[in-house]
Amino acid sequence: MTKNFRLGSMMFLQYALWGAWLPLTARYLSASVSEGGLGFTGSQIGMTLGLAGSIGAVAAPFIAGQIADRYFSTERVLAFLVISGGLVKWYTALQTDYSSWLWLSILYSVLYMPTLALSNSVAFSHIDDKENTFPKIRVWGTIGWIAASWAFPMIWLQQELSFQLMPPFLSGPEVPNVTARLADALKFSGIISITYGIFCFMLPHTPPKADAVEKLAFKKAFSLFKNKSFLVLVLASLGVSIIHQIYFLQTSPFLSSIGIKDSAIGPAMTIGQFAEILTMAYLGFFLKRLGFKKVITIGIMAYFARYAIFGTSFLPAWVMVVSQAFHGFCFAFFFAAGFIYVDKLADDDVRHSAQTVFGIIIFGGGPVVGGWLSGYLQNMYTVAGSFNYSNFWYTLAGLGLVTAILFFLFFNVQLKTSEDT
Repeated sequence: MTKNFRLGSMMFLQYALWGAWLPLTARYLSASVSEGGLGFTGSQIGMTLGLAGSIGAVAAPFIAGQIADRYFSTERVLAFLVISGGLVKWYTALQTDYSSWLWLSILYSVLYMPTLALSNSVAFSHIDDKENTFPKIRVWGTIGWIAASWAFPMIWLQQELSFQLMPPFLSGPEVPNVTARLADALKFSGIISITYGIFCFMLPHTPPKADAVEKLAFKKAFSLFKNKSFLVLVLASLGVSIIHQIYFLQTSPFLSSIGIKDSAIGPAMTIGQFAEILTMAYLGFFLKRLGFKKVITIGIMAYFARYAIFGTSFLPAWVMVVSQAFHGFCFAFFFAAGFIYVDKLADDDVRHSAQTVFGIIIFGGGPVVGGWLSGYLQNMYTVAGSFNYSNFWYTLAGLGLVTAILFFLFFNVQLKTSEDT
């Protein structure tokens, strides 16, 4: 196998195991017990999917980043983390009470969240033309997310599959008690995760830096905050990651509320991933033509556009579903471009830790605030038991617009090389 093929396969599995469970879990947790769900409140869902993930992200630089930069090869660290995480995810699927879900979700986040940055740094360690090559490798993560989101309903939620013209092309009547079967998405993720862990031993060898001067890699990585452009990017990432997290907390219940079947929610949300494939393919082109500042600003504005459409309640349901195509710009132009920028700033001996420090905000600070804000806004906009989604989404659109304006006003590229993209 070629090196790029192995790196692409790594990304496929990295995001397939996430896409298998994340889009559907909020629907399962929020559905009433009579429907087959767990009946969690908005605040409980925010804690389970928000705070839990944040703890893992905050711990990442001090655990996985430090270990991979200083002690063990990154592919072995990845293998241990994803195999352990797969076992935890399977066990979580068997639980029905809030306390168990919360603590197991925290444990899982400590194991999984560091792997997001570590998989990026493995790829960066073995490619030269990062702006052009990394998006082509990373796009396989998007394909993995789509594959898992399509495969799960076909295997677990539907029966008597037949061909149809619309994605995911194979569909059928829902199985009895379909909402309860959503819990199996976690088991599916666990299977993918363990498979990924075994595959990690086939990845290119990525040893720690033996000649590093600073023993504490994360300490040196935190010095990036002295760079103004990094600081502005991190602050913008906080605003973006808040509204990004809420997308996964509220979109599946929202789509259910406008008439999308439970078995169709996952495939419907993959429209965003299809758009992501296209934007990732041309990310290098746009970075060279427009530069980091304009590309990242466009990525933030895509959040504003998507939530503004979600909030316009008189639009038909198909428009709401199709508008998820903005996710392609949200992810590729903001997150992928941001990771590339951080890699260009960081020294080689703290590459893993720099990615995880950036990940603290994206997967740590943002989700914990997002989880709280989602529950707070849901309570605020619920009157007589009816949740006003329109006001909810408009509020998030406003947050996205303000973040985009502030980022564009204060961000200026400050790379350590003479290149100014």
